[in-house]
Order: sequence, then structure tokens, then C-alpha cells
Amino acid sequence: MENVKDTFKEVAAAILPVTIVVIILQVALMRLPLEALLQFLVGVVFVSIGFFLFLLGVTAGLLPVGELIGKKLPKTKKSWLIIGTGFLLGLAVTIAEPDVRVLAKQIDQVSAGEISSGILVMAVALGLAIFVAAAMVRTIFSIPIHYMLIGGYVLVFALSMFVPDTFVSISFDAGGVTTGPMAVPFILALGVGVASVLRAPSASSSEGFGLIGLASIGPILAIMLLGVLFQ
Repeated sequence: MENVKDTFKEVAAAILPVTIVVIILQVALMRLPLEALLQFLVGVVFVSIGFFLFLLGVTAGLLPVGELIGKKLPKTKKSWLIIGTGFLLGLAVTIAEPDVRVLAKQIDQVSAGEISSGILVMAVALGLAIFVAAAMVRTIFSIPIHYMLIGGYVLVFALSMFVPDTFVSISFDAGGVTTGPMAVPFILALGVGVASVLRAPSASSSEGFGLIGLASIGPILAIMLLGVLFQ
């Protein structure tokens, strides 16, 4: 019951400020048609209900299962299985990520179908999956995260010199949308779970953090490589 109350407060804190600002703008400046305002308010109700149920599901299901998988995998003592599971989970949650779908649909519309939403979703999913697997490698072998981050972004900025400007812009948006409500809870919980089991003098469960920031480099590189193919 306490979890339900906390979730309700989170939803209210997220939705109410936006609703209040729009209503103030409506009264003071915009004067939108009454029908549009009513549609907005109905949308707020639906979003609030959906967000509430989603957060309950994340807390009750995604986070515990992700962390449990992360804790069970290292006990197999098979590095390839941990890395492979990270890849498959990264692929699956990105394909299911609603933010990625929204971006892909918008790009499909703007490009008049030249860059199809299906190709974009798969490129983003593969990019993130590869870097989630790389993050598992980092955790297993205690590789300092700044080495991988610096190397990843050096590659990003080097590649950006050979990619059309349109794809550079899309690539950074793709890196942002992968940090959405499906990918973050599951992948972060997986990383923390793996790191908590692989404790060593040089490693702790805190090493599970930073995984999302590292993984988001993958979609940027994937879209840039896609841009090279589209040239």
C-alpha cells in the first residue's frame, strides 16, 4: 500500500506542473479552442493513469526481475553467458522502448519513408545491445568506465566528420531516447545485480551505475554508421 501512495505522489509531481503551466498559458495567452483544452485534460487523465500503472509495474516487476537475473548470471561463472544475456536484453528492451518508436515514426514521416522506422529501430537496438554487452565486459573485468566513455566519444566525434549533418542530429536524439522508461529500469537493475555479485577489492555494486550512459553511445554510433550507408 505504501508503494501505491509513493507512486501516486510521483505521478502527481510529474504531471501536475505541466498541467498547471498549460492552463495558465491558456488563460493568459493562448486562448485555445475549448475542444482542444478538453482534449488536453482528457489526455492528462489517461497519461496519469498509464504512468501510475507503468511505475507500479516497474517497481513490482521489472526492477526485481532485472536485479535477480543480474545476481543469478555471475553464479554460472560463464562470462559469455553474462555478456550474451546483456546483449539480448539490451536488444529486446530497446525494440520495446516507446520513445524509440516515437523518434523512428517522426523520422520516417520527415524523410518521406527514405529512412524507414523499422531500419531505425533495429539500428538503435543493435547499437545499444552491443554497448550493454560491452558494459558487462567492463563489470566482469573491472575496466575503468572513463576509459570506455572517452574511447566511445572520441569515436563518435571522429565519425561525425564523415556523416551527413542530418544523421549526426538524429544519432544524438537516438542516444537520448534509449534512456527511456523500458530500458533504464531493466538494464540498470541488471548492471547493479551483476556488480553486486562480482564484488572484489576493486569492484562493488556501485559499478553497476554508469551502464546507461555507456550504453547510450551505441545508438549514436549505429545511426552514424547508418548515415554512412545512406550517403
